[in-house]
This record gives sequence, C-alpha cells and structure tokens, in this order.
Amino acid sequence: MVSDVGSDNTYALDYNGVANSLQEIKGSDARYLSTSYSTISFDEDSGFEKDTDRPLRPCTLVTEKIHKPWMENKDWRIAASYWIFFWSAIGMAGAALFIWHGWTSVPLIKQPLCLVMSDDFNTFDTVNTWHQEVDLSGFQNGEFEMTTTSPNNSYVKNGTLFIVPTLTSEVIGVANVFDAYTYNATGCTNTVDPDNDCGAVSNATAGVVINPVMSARITTQKSFSIAYGKVEIRARMPKGDWIWPSIWMLPVDNVYGNWPRSGKFSIVQSRGNSIRYQAGGQNSVHAALQWGPTVALNRNGETSGAWAPRRGSFGDDFHTYTLEWTQDYLRVSVDTKLKHSLDLRFNTPFWNRGNFPDSITNGTGTITLTNPWEGRGESAPFDQRFYLIMDVAVGGTHGYFPDNVGGKPWLDESRTAMRDFALAQDEWYPTWPANLEERGMAIDYVKMWQLC
Repeated sequence: MVSDVGSDNTYALDYNGVANSLQEIKGSDARYLSTSYSTISFDEDSGFEKDTDRPLRPCTLVTEKIHKPWMENKDWRIAASYWIFFWSAIGMAGAALFIWHGWTSVPLIKQPLCLVMSDDFNTFDTVNTWHQEVDLSGFQNGEFEMTTTSPNNSYVKNGTLFIVPTLTSEVIGVANVFDAYTYNATGCTNTVDPDNDCGAVSNATAGVVINPVMSARITTQKSFSIAYGKVEIRARMPKGDWIWPSIWMLPVDNVYGNWPRSGKFSIVQSRGNSIRYQAGGQNSVHAALQWGPTVALNRNGETSGAWAPRRGSFGDDFHTYTLEWTQDYLRVSVDTKLKHSLDLRFNTPFWNRGNFPDSITNGTGTITLTNPWEGRGESAPFDQRFYLIMDVAVGGTHGYFPDNVGGKPWLDESRTAMRDFALAQDEWYPTWPANLEERGMAIDYVKMWQLC
C-alpha cells in the first residue's frame, strides 16, 4: 500500500504492479480489494487496511496443484527408523552406564605391592624357584597320573614352560601297567605315606594297575609364598579328554590343621575335554576356595565360579589369570578385571558362611564340631601364607569329572576306577594331540606380589 504525499489518493499495488486508485474504491460500497494473491480489507474511516478472517484466495498464476509431501501419508519405514535410532541411543547410553558401574564397583588393592617373584621361563630353575614333586598318591583326588621330574613331562622351550602328560606304557610297556610289575619312583617326595605312595605293583587279579599316565607338578613351597597380595599367570590350557590342568595355592604352615581346615585356592582349573562335553570342557575355566572343618564338609561349592566365553577354547590361546587377595576380598579375573571367575567379599566369617552342623557321625561315633577359625577374623582360614602349585592331572575320583557324563569310562566309587580308565585308552588317547605342546599346559610367565 502506497500513499501519494500531498494528495488524497492512496494506491495499492497488486502482484502484477498495477496501481489502482483506492480513492475511487473508497467512495463506493466496496469493502474489499482483491489482488492476485490476497483479499485486502479497508477501514471506511481511515482508509487503511484492516485484518479479516476471510480465507485467502488461491493464486491465479499457479494452475497445477502444489505438491505438499508433508501432508501425505508417511512411509512406516521412516517412522520405524526414527524409533530404532531413538531406542538404540537409549541402549547405548544404558550400556555405557552399565560398564561404568561395573568398572567402578570392582574392588582395587589400595596398598602398594612389592614383587616377590617373577619367572618368564627363559630357563627352568628347579633349584631356587621351582620344586618338582615325585608322587603316585593321587593327591587326595584319586588322580590317575604319577608326577615325575622327567624332561618329557616338564620342560622349557622358547621362553615357555610346558607341563605335559604322557603314557606310562611308553616307558615300562603296556603289559607291565596291568600285571606283575613293580614300579618305584626314584626321588619320591611324598612324606605322608611313602611306603604306599612312592611305588606301585600291578596285579591283574586284584585289578591294581601302575598309574597309566606320567605328568608333572611343580611348586614354590620351598622358595616363595605370600599372605595377601597378587598372583598373575599367563597360560594356555591343554587339550584332550580327562586332562585336568590346575594352578592353585596351599598354605605353607597349615595354621588351622590339614586340608581343608587351612584352606586352598584354585586360581584356574579346566577340563581338556571338547567344548561339547556337558560338564564344561576346554571352553571354560573355574576358580574356587576350599575350606571346612572336615573333608566331608568341604564347602568349596559355596565359593566357586567359572568363566566361559561365548566361543573359543582356552586351549587355543594364552590368557592372563589374576588373583587379587586382601583382608577384605578375593577376586580371580580372566584377562580383564571385568571378566571374573570368582569374586568374594570377606564380610562374613567362614564358619557362619558354611552353616555347619553342631556334630557329625562317623564309624566310631558322634563328633562335636568346633570352629577352627574362632576369633581369627572374617578372612580366616585365608589369612596365612600360601605358596603356588602348577600341575596337569589326568582323571580322578574326586568328582571333578561327573559320573555318566561325556562317556566317562570309570565310576568314582569303583575299586578299579584307575584300571577301568587304563583299559579305555583306545577311546580317550586319540583325543590327545600328537603335538605335545598342545597336549600340555603352556605357561608364559608367573608373577607374585606381596602387600608391602
């Protein structure tokens, strides 16, 4: 709208630039002026444009219908993509929060650590670091191997320690394993029952065999031990049915009495059976604490755990197993702090944790149970010095390999369990790799720290 200064004429320009005399329109009864784009309303007294609620006329220059995609029905896939993005963002935020919470909830050793021992196995030091045990006892688990000092069963190669099970028949012959042969272990280290545990006599009639497998067990009992601290081992587990690798710790002084009263750590143990083995084969590793007033009341099931990735075998690659142990907690992790096979807080006395009965009955009568850790704190019996053990066992009657699972060729309660295992050699031995380094447990390094 344009006013001509000094005159009474007021002009409105439509879209085409055509001037119309509003003075003429004002003198008529007209109330509206139509342009190409809009309808203009005027005030009669002032002659100025005023608001109106009339709808705008369509443009006369556009003959075709204007495309307005935002007014059309939307593709459901577009809406779905918005929701997918929204919930994905929520999920990622939740995952980040979960990881942050998991990381911050992991306990940490706050005291400084002092290195006690470190072995990267450039050599095999069996004088100042490792003690090799020679024994046929089965080590309270009814294991079927004997342990030796033979370089066939424990040796170092290219900076790696190998503990390898081999067949006894390769040394004394198959027939001698089953009958009429006396085997004496040279340099036997068993001090509990050396008359029975340092040798064996095979007898086919009695079903007694020489331990059908030779292996190795090494310890730091005479060299290094810790009471609270950290242990780290990088190792690869062995492959083969009924092979039982283990890295664990026992008390130096048995302050509370013999096992399990004084406790035991299992940092890592596994089964060499295939990943299809129903009780958990080489695709899982386990950790546990063993403790109790008697062997029958060992409560290791209350303080045990496992770690099993979704795919892969612990016999394929090296993994780092770490024990962190303080007066407040004990934790065993695999590769990272967030992957733990055991996570335990020492916030309840073990006697209360075990919920033990007041008494038990054995073959001679009723025995009243007493708390062996009375007044010793919530971490007892795990409050004393422990040393490290690494071994590869085979079979056993302890229950680690459950009866009637995976074609197990012996029963734990059978008097001839070891013979039954030996007789089934044609079934299990083909599962043992011909490559001894795959059959054995391989250890890259071992480190131990003590709280300073």
